[in-house]
Amino acid sequence: MVSLQPPVCDFDESAFDFTLPGVDGKSWSLADCAGEKGLLVMFICNHCPYVKSIRDRIVRDARELKALGVNTVAIMSNDPQEYEEDSFENMKEVSDASGFGFPYLLDETQQVAKAYGAVCTPDFFGYNADLKLQYRGRLDESRKEAAADNVRRDLFEGMKAVAETGKGPKEQIPSMGCSIKWKDG
Repeated sequence: MVSLQPPVCDFDESAFDFTLPGVDGKSWSLADCAGEKGLLVMFICNHCPYVKSIRDRIVRDARELKALGVNTVAIMSNDPQEYEEDSFENMKEVSDASGFGFPYLLDETQQVAKAYGAVCTPDFFGYNADLKLQYRGRLDESRKEAAADNVRRDLFEGMKAVAETGKGPKEQIPSMGCSIKWKDG
């Protein structure tokens, strides 16, 4: 397992369109996922300890952001041939067991992760109502273990500002997580 940090936010970069299968049996596009005031696109997986430690916080923050007009979508881009825990069937189980209130999509070709420049799980991309990038930071201080309950909620606070003003915070701390498991070739 390689731990990586994504680059800093490239403000106003446009979101990349996609159409991917969801664990709910539907096919989802960028437009289907977008909220009135923004969209949080997160690259996650099932097996990564960084993601496991914050799964409940991701669900909480997505629910609270939805109330502010910001929708969430989760995309799994790892190679499930190498990581069985990340299989589509297991994605369904994790989504159901964790109470995901957002689409959980499979990026089988890994083209969406490459288009976004995703490098790790979790990797968060927060867009405003115009689908321009405003946040590329961490959820909070959590690493392989969840941080204390009273830590600053960096992602939530950043995306709340996006919902209210269309702009993300100028200072952002990068997320940290496991490298995306790219297919050979």
